[in-house]
Amino acid sequence: MTRMAVLSEIIEAKRESFTALSDELWAKAEVAFTERQSAELLCGALEQEGFRVERQVAGLETGFVGSYGSGHPVIAILGEFDALPGLSQKAGLARPEPIAEGGNGHGCGHNLLGSGALAAAVAVKDYMQRTGLKGTVRYYGCPAEEYGSGKAYMARAGLFDDADLALSWHPYTAALVQNLSSLANYAVKFKFTGRSAHAAASPHLGRSALDAVELMNVGVNYLREHMIPEARVHYAITDSGGASPNVVQAYAEVSYLIRAPKQHQVTELYSRVYDIAKGAALMTGTSVETEFEGAAGSLIPNRKLAEVMHANLTAAGIPDYDAEDWRYAEAIRATLSPEDIQAALYGMDPRTALRLKDKAIADEVIPLYPVEPVMPGSTDVGDVSWVVPTAQCMTACWALGTALHTWQTVAQGTLPLAHKGMLQAAKTIAGTAIEALENPAVIAEAKTEHRERLQGQAYMPLIPEGQMPPRR
Repeated sequence: MTRMAVLSEIIEAKRESFTALSDELWAKAEVAFTERQSAELLCGALEQEGFRVERQVAGLETGFVGSYGSGHPVIAILGEFDALPGLSQKAGLARPEPIAEGGNGHGCGHNLLGSGALAAAVAVKDYMQRTGLKGTVRYYGCPAEEYGSGKAYMARAGLFDDADLALSWHPYTAALVQNLSSLANYAVKFKFTGRSAHAAASPHLGRSALDAVELMNVGVNYLREHMIPEARVHYAITDSGGASPNVVQAYAEVSYLIRAPKQHQVTELYSRVYDIAKGAALMTGTSVETEFEGAAGSLIPNRKLAEVMHANLTAAGIPDYDAEDWRYAEAIRATLSPEDIQAALYGMDPRTALRLKDKAIADEVIPLYPVEPVMPGSTDVGDVSWVVPTAQCMTACWALGTALHTWQTVAQGTLPLAHKGMLQAAKTIAGTAIEALENPAVIAEAKTEHRERLQGQAYMPLIPEGQMPPRR
C-alpha cells in the first residue's frame, strides 16, 4: 500500500468519531477566548488517542498542546475551534433561520478545522506506531483566530520555537494549497469619555463622546486617500453612548481593525489613526483611552512545503460526492449572488475557473498558484510562519461561491459535503507530515527557503509586551 492509502485507511476507520467531534463543536459555537467546552472536547479526544496534553499554555485559558512521540523532527499541526457572534443558523437549510436570535455560529468552519487537524494528528500518530517512525507530532489547540489571535500569544511564548514544520488547513469552496502572503493586522478599541448634559436646556455644558467617535471616523475616512493601497482600515461603533437623543453622550467607543502587508506598516498606520483619535478628543473636549484587542503578523509562504502539500492533496484525491451532496449544493448556490460565485474563482487559472464556474461543487484540485498572491485578509497563522516553515491547504466543504462569515457557511457545517472536505484535508496534512518525517530533505529545504525569505529579520510580535487577552 502507498503511504496515502495507509493514512486514508487509518482516517476512514475513525471517520465517525471525527465527524461526531466536528458536529459537537458546531453545536457549542463558542467565541474568542470563551471556547472552554470546545477546548475540553478536543483535549479529551487527544488524551483518548494517547497524546500528552498540556492545558492553558501561553497563559491562555483555552489554549493547549497535545504531543505524541519524542525528539526531532517536530511537526506542528494547527487546530482552531472558535465561532463568530451573530451567526446562529440551523443546519441543512437553504434559507436563513437562526437557532437562537443573535446567537453564535461557526461561520468560518472552525469546527471542521479543529476536528480535521486532530484527525491528521491522530493519523500521523497511528502511522508512527505501525512503522516505528521516530519524531514528534503536536496538535496545537489555538483559540480566538477570528478576533484575538491566539497563535500570536503562543508564538510570543516560544511554543513553536523547537518545531521543524507547521501544517494547517481551512475549510473553503475548493481544494487547493494556500501558498500566499497575507496582511498583518492590529485591533484596538478607542474609548471616549465626555460629560453628559441636557441636550436642549444646557448643551453647552456637555462634551459629547459620540461626537468624538464620529469625528474620528470622518478623519480616518479622509486618511484612506493617503495610505498605501494594500492597507485596509475597518471600524465598528461598539457603544454609541445611549438611546436618548436628549442627553449629551458622556461615553462612546469604536473598535478599529488596521491591516497592511508588513508589520512596520501596520504600526505606522496605527500611529496615524491614534493621532486622529487624539485630534477628535481635542476637538470635542473629551478624553480618549485605548484598549488592545488583538494583532497578527503577515503570512510568510514556503514554496517547497507548498509543493509537497499539493502533491499530497492530489494523492488524497477528490471525495465521492453523491446526488444529495450535489442537490443541496445547488440549493445553497441559488441563494448566492453572481458576485459571490465570481469571487470564489478569484486566483484560479482561467481554464480551471472556466471548468468550475457553472458547478455547485468544485470537484477537482486547483493547480498551485504560479505566483504568490497577497490575501487581503489576515490570519494569526502568520505569526507561526515567522517562526517555522508553514503550509496550509483548503478543501471544498461548502458549495462553490459560499462566502465566509455567512449563514450559508453555518448551514452547511454539519453536512456530508463538509465532513468529506474535512477528512480530505486530514489526509493531506497527515501525508505531508509523514513525508517530512520520512524524508529529512523536505525539512532541510523548507528551512533554507524560510531563512532566505526572512532575510535576517527576526519575529517581532505585534502584541505589546505583557499584554494578555481580556478575561471573558
